[in-house]
Amino acid sequence: MTTLWEDGYLLGATCRDLPDVHHLLEQVEELFAVREPALQAFVPEKGRFARLHRDIEKIFVDHPESLYRDYLFGIPFAVKDVFRVDGFPTRAGSRLPPEELAGPEAETVTKLRAAGALVLGKSVSTEFAYFSPGPTRNPHHPEHTPGGSSSGSAAAVAAGVCPLALGTQTIGSIIRPAAYCGVVGFKPSFGRISTRGVIPLAPSLDHVGFLTSDVLGAITLSVSLLSDYNSSILSMFRQPVLGIPEGPYLSHASAEGLAHFRDSCDWLTSRYKVKSIPAMPDFDKIVARHLRLVAAEAAQVHADWHGRHPDLYSPQMVALLERGKAVTPAQLKSDRAGRAKLRGELMALMDEHKIDVWLSPSAPGPAPRGLDRTGDPVMNLPWTYAGLPVLGVPSGKSADGLPMGLQITGRWKGDEDLLHFGSGIGDVVAM
Repeated sequence: MTTLWEDGYLLGATCRDLPDVHHLLEQVEELFAVREPALQAFVPEKGRFARLHRDIEKIFVDHPESLYRDYLFGIPFAVKDVFRVDGFPTRAGSRLPPEELAGPEAETVTKLRAAGALVLGKSVSTEFAYFSPGPTRNPHHPEHTPGGSSSGSAAAVAAGVCPLALGTQTIGSIIRPAAYCGVVGFKPSFGRISTRGVIPLAPSLDHVGFLTSDVLGAITLSVSLLSDYNSSILSMFRQPVLGIPEGPYLSHASAEGLAHFRDSCDWLTSRYKVKSIPAMPDFDKIVARHLRLVAAEAAQVHADWHGRHPDLYSPQMVALLERGKAVTPAQLKSDRAGRAKLRGELMALMDEHKIDVWLSPSAPGPAPRGLDRTGDPVMNLPWTYAGLPVLGVPSGKSADGLPMGLQITGRWKGDEDLLHFGSGIGDVVAM
């Protein structure tokens, strides 16, 4: 976490008065003016900081007593431009008219605003949270992709412009950009954070999650956003057992990515019990089912929009929709059923071998050079398909100095355990 956020964010903002928050916004504005022109993490907005100062004045009127101020009070956050936000147009990284995508504010945004958090702005998304990239650059190496589709959210947090940002993941759109940009990403168990008010890609697979500067920030945000958050968990009082899913899945990592992952696991063996477990022998079929389900549901979601505005869709998105139209109802039903099947298989392996979390690379390797693609989400795909909770943490640098990440996957609905286990694991691999 950058020094800008060390005072107040982790301890909560209940000790800050109105001049403190105005001063914080002035600091953010100075940093924004330096970083954003090259970064292009945000959708342009005229009068952004004048609006933020007005927002905080209103928030203090709504929260006159410090007793009622949340830990997120006065903290600016970025919102991926697939979330509807009152007062902002929603374009979802596309060329569609914003009125086509208008609707009630996303439930997650409403919750954060009610806690006194400030919408810094809409962050750039790939088109409809798929693969066609926006203008955002990687804060560490501008000639490399920041990842996608939550590209703007990851870059904004990595640049220190804000300590947290909302994102979505349908294949690998939170964990991969978090790794490429060197920040923490969290994707919950499917359904534990509301998707209401979010432009869908594939509703059976869409997850709302977030990117933060560190795991403690992710825990803070989870308390506010996870449904039925369990604050009385016991996982923090014991060491987890870690599992490595050996087999065809790991063969999709690059030579450099796999070597880095093995080094991270070696570091962890000094503190944790780590087991190698054969898993997902049918990985290629898992990939096929997931990608077919994305295409089929995207075709359903976009049928009316694409019918009215066929010339406003990118070739990549049109190709996805065409593939989706070819999926039969029987195949769609089977692919949806495959989610629970894979989840059950992975959970059975965890029970059999008595492990608490799976370890895997967050991406095949470091961020690829070039801005015309967002990288391969294959390392994230099975965990998203199964709907299991995933935490991505920074795990050092590549040979060329690019950020690398470790992906930690927990048990179904075991999000709280995962976050607390991940805090210690993240400390070990932050080389």
